[in-house]
Amino acid sequence: MKCPVCGAPDSRVLDSRPVDEQKSIKRRRECPVCLKRFTTYEVVDSVPLSVVKKNGEREFFDRHKLEAGIMKACYKRPVDAAEIATSIEAELTNSLLTEISAREIGEMVMERLRDVDAVSYVRFASVYREFKDVDTFIKEINDMIRGGKKK
Repeated sequence: MKCPVCGAPDSRVLDSRPVDEQKSIKRRRECPVCLKRFTTYEVVDSVPLSVVKKNGEREFFDRHKLEAGIMKACYKRPVDAAEIATSIEAELTNSLLTEISAREIGEMVMERLRDVDAVSYVRFASVYREFKDVDTFIKEINDMIRGGKKK
């Protein structure tokens, strides 16, 4: 690491410690030429994830938008929407994809809700799949019951 004071091409690490919930590393350094000390932060360079919407538009992945949608479906239900959003975000981040369709993200949410809470699942599915009438609700519930999914 180049010294910010004298411009020497190298420096020595005196101390390292994780910061920001272990998402980055803080390093205390010393220049061997001028003996000045300085601090650097090392973080993982993440690739931004784009979401392709139904109409073809692209926007950056927004965890808060995902969590808000899940929270609406889980309103007054014993479901941790933040935990579901976090698990989906982690899966997407670990996949190293640069682009994903909104449809795929919706399917990921429905898969998790189906296993956790039937009411939240049906609420989310009704908006996500744009249910037009009561018969569509009944069909979805019957499919879920036949599949033997959890409550």
